[in-house]
Amino acid sequence: MKVTFERVVPNEKSSFRTIHNNSPISEFKWEYHYHPEIELVCVISGNGTRHVGYHKSNYTNGDLVLIGSNIPHSGFGLNSIDPHEEIVLQFKEEILQFPQQEVEARSIKNLLELSKYGIHFHDEVHKTMLPKLKLMLKSEGYKRYLLLLEILFELSKCENYELLNKEIMPYTIISKNKTRLENIFTYVEHHYDKEIDIEDVAKLANLTLPAFCNFFKKATQITFTEFVNRYRINKACLLMAQDKSISECSYSCGFNNVTYFNRMFKKYTEKTPSEFMKNFAQNKVNVDLKVEDEVKPKATF
Repeated sequence: MKVTFERVVPNEKSSFRTIHNNSPISEFKWEYHYHPEIELVCVISGNGTRHVGYHKSNYTNGDLVLIGSNIPHSGFGLNSIDPHEEIVLQFKEEILQFPQQEVEARSIKNLLELSKYGIHFHDEVHKTMLPKLKLMLKSEGYKRYLLLLEILFELSKCENYELLNKEIMPYTIISKNKTRLENIFTYVEHHYDKEIDIEDVAKLANLTLPAFCNFFKKATQITFTEFVNRYRINKACLLMAQDKSISECSYSCGFNNVTYFNRMFKKYTEKTPSEFMKNFAQNKVNVDLKVEDEVKPKATF
């Protein structure tokens, strides 16, 4: 998967960028990209996939995520359907420079430091912040700048959040092995619904099997088998959201054993497939894939 650089250009009357996306989902951009600006994404309504750094999972009924500088991520319209609406703030940390002695700013500085891991704020925070974010769209000048500070300050004080990654992944980390990893990820994207022979993938990477296993684990912090299973379960979640049967989802995502599929599904979503489908139908499910007992990040490109 390619990682592209995005040039962020604020309005000439503003030091940061405010975007209101409510176009048809077909017009959204969701390429995997990075930029120096910190980004706050608020999906007002809609379902889709969040892909931030090593982390990839699904969201329903909106989302609120803070993404640090130069952290690769996809647009939140990925795998979404209409209607989809979002507000995006993009700003450089330099516009928030505070005097070192300013105690009130410490919490914001800590928030920006945590943003390097990607921060997902829970539903109650999303609901609380939404009116202020909507007000941003109607404000301008210094009033809008003060609203940005207020939003960041409130987010810095909340405790209802989770870090999406266990390790920082600026673009420079993946660039070293970029081509080889892209080839591997692309291969899985095209073959996840079939049996994948790890020896074939090792040959694709021009490595012996032991060397490939060591390379992949070192580069992504997970085994190749773990990566494939997580990718397949993520795809299965999307199929279930389209009312596909459990067995159909299992076989369509490369699992030739429904029992094993059920076990993997429970591991990564903390729900059985039946529970997931029932909850999704009731529009109450939170699909975030669990990173179980992880000490290091799970690279799900």
